[in-house]
Amino acid sequence: MPKDDNGLGQFLRDRRTRLDPASFGFAAGRRRTPGLRREEVALRANISPTWYTWLEQGRGGAPSADVIDRIARGLMLTGPEREHLHVLAFGHPPEARYQAEDGITPRLQRVLDAIPGGPAIVINATWDVLAWNRAAARLLTDYAKVPEAERNVLRLVFSRAGQAANGADWMDVARYLVGTFRAGVARAGAGTDVARLVEDLSELSPVFRDLWAENAVAARGDGIKRLHHADLGLIEMEFSTFTVDGRADLSLLVYTPANPGTAARIRSYLAAR
Repeated sequence: MPKDDNGLGQFLRDRRTRLDPASFGFAAGRRRTPGLRREEVALRANISPTWYTWLEQGRGGAPSADVIDRIARGLMLTGPEREHLHVLAFGHPPEARYQAEDGITPRLQRVLDAIPGGPAIVINATWDVLAWNRAAARLLTDYAKVPEAERNVLRLVFSRAGQAANGADWMDVARYLVGTFRAGVARAGAGTDVARLVEDLSELSPVFRDLWAENAVAARGDGIKRLHHADLGLIEMEFSTFTVDGRADLSLLVYTPANPGTAARIRSYLAAR
């Protein structure tokens, strides 16, 4: 007997029965069940109606990722629904499909603004700085004064000012950033989007060119940043990296003072300005 209780089939049936046939150009007429018929989903996905029926019934073998994506488009699934469909079909999320987007939501900006005691920034998969809080502008870089095309973590670090800010630690910082950047863009599926950036950085900095040629990768997470600030001198901050829920292409970097003394100095500095 066909397996009618498989999770993949249940999910597909649930989603197609929620759709309005008329909105897809199908005659509503008299239907035994609401939503699209199996053959209509198959038509929209450009697959065999028999194969789609077997898929809902748990027969016919494993589908390909391409077939699952075509069905997802045919059913007008959202991003999270498409990901869930892949998990049901294969046991893991789909491969990263990077789509560059500008800006963040007002809600995420409010999250940044609610972190007053340390810098916080949001970057995308190619490490463009999209948003920041007041502490980031005072302690890291006043990003509002940086041309938008240059508002990129790697461009800033490998600039002359970036080298001065990181002092004796600059080479260690540079090697770590290049390794984590390479791993991050591959994970996000943004490899083809960084070609121009890599070319520009290679012309800007021979050090970047050499580090990029090493093909080293590193994991991004937590650590210590030592910053040579123009007014405060040497300050140490811990940093943590978080993925923004619902936007896998975005990362939230939060810096907190590494010790009570640094916290007091930063607090006084920010209060005075």
